[in-house]
Amino acid sequence: MTVGFPENVLAKGEKVERDLHPHWLTVVVPTLFGLLLAAACITVARATPDDDTGNRIQWIAVAVFVLVAVPAVFVPYLRWRTTHYVITSHRVMVRRGILTKNGKDITLSKITDVSFQQTVVDRIIGAGSLHIESAGDSPDENLTNIPRSNEVQQLINRLIDEDDLRRRTHGRGIADAPGSDPASASGDDGYDDDTTAIPPQRSGRPDRPELAEERRRPRDLGDGSDQAL
Repeated sequence: MTVGFPENVLAKGEKVERDLHPHWLTVVVPTLFGLLLAAACITVARATPDDDTGNRIQWIAVAVFVLVAVPAVFVPYLRWRTTHYVITSHRVMVRRGILTKNGKDITLSKITDVSFQQTVVDRIIGAGSLHIESAGDSPDENLTNIPRSNEVQQLINRLIDEDDLRRRTHGRGIADAPGSDPASASGDDGYDDDTTAIPPQRSGRPDRPELAEERRRPRDLGDGSDQAL
């Protein structure tokens, strides 16, 4: 998936799941105001005579248009365009700023709670706000005007679970293969893997029990000798 956020800031194996800007309705009012301002400027230019006085009025109208349009139209658009809410497989990144940049990275393992809030207008336009609570001393993060905020909340929760499973699996050094027995794979079946052959024990006793005939043989021979004598 092609995203606008630069992927050279990602760690090895990290993948961008969602790159978001604030909802596009946040720039609707500045855009409409800019159109009305441009229409007024054009009307003044057409209504003024084509002479020195008219030219002077036209230049004044253009100057007013620029002075008003820059903070009221262009700045909100640039602020919207340069605000990134990036959700990756490892963290949530927030980037803001036009000339001066500021950002914050929240590791998924430190996120303790993710909640969203929608007003009636937000539900109509499909937007909302996200509140991300994280462990540690860092303050919580509020992301406003998030498109489909409920879906984004579910996505972050799913990524948190996957990140936790990946960390625990990596800690054990075992690949999470479907169908594998964790007990036998981790050596917890109660048996050691030492297959060294145990040498047979040697003792003074014979390898087989003595037969009854062998036990009686010396005595029988002795009896025979006595009878011969």
